[in-house]
Amino acid sequence: MSHRPKTGQDDLTVEQLAYEAGMSVRNIRNHQSRGLLPPPEVRARTGYYGPQHVERLRLIQEMQAEGFKLTAIQRILGDQGAAAERFIGLRRAITAPFESEAPEILEADELTERFGVGEPRLLAKAEKLGFLVPLGDGRYEAPSPSLLHAAEQVIALGISPATALEVLAKVRRNSQSTARVFVDLFLDEVWKPFDAAGQPQERWPEITAAIEQLRPLAAEALLAIFKQTMADAVEDAFGRMLEQQARSPRSGR
Repeated sequence: MSHRPKTGQDDLTVEQLAYEAGMSVRNIRNHQSRGLLPPPEVRARTGYYGPQHVERLRLIQEMQAEGFKLTAIQRILGDQGAAAERFIGLRRAITAPFESEAPEILEADELTERFGVGEPRLLAKAEKLGFLVPLGDGRYEAPSPSLLHAAEQVIALGISPATALEVLAKVRRNSQSTARVFVDLFLDEVWKPFDAAGQPQERWPEITAAIEQLRPLAAEALLAIFKQTMADAVEDAFGRMLEQQARSPRSGR
């Protein structure tokens, strides 16, 4: 493995900076033109970069890995790297899993045997919903084994795989709507007043803590409400069935 030469303890040419950051010189120039990277110190018509430039590039790469587009990074970053790091922290708090559930790897034959979803149409739907991630060579990753187990139990009741997938798709859509309600609550009641106050530095820990608490609180409230509505729905459905049976001519036999 080759090692880059150094011109000084902290002085890097653009080529050396590119090597250090693991990107092309062209990308570095592009970041500079966008204002994402501070200009180098110019000495004898040569630009030199320091540790702060390396850290800024790594921050940009981390934000891109988190799903931010360069235009969004440009708006967030500007000349305030600390603010960008806080936004990344908020994003991590929002997207981090509730539990450290290890994904399960399955072969296509196992999927067919356990779930009956070997048909390309059903596999494609499961992939689109995010329940299965194709790994190639007939192997799939199930990001949530607990969801996989629930689907297996539903199918064991005699419900077809196609119907089970359709039900899960409806539950997912309803969950997305519910999630937006709680996110909007956070934005309206917590973030907007904080932003209107100029995002005071001393309140950032409070904002991060609020978003970290939002998801478990939302899940707890959702489960409690679901238990009530599920009981009401079952009681209502079976009440209608009993009424229909009572009115049926066969009930008098």
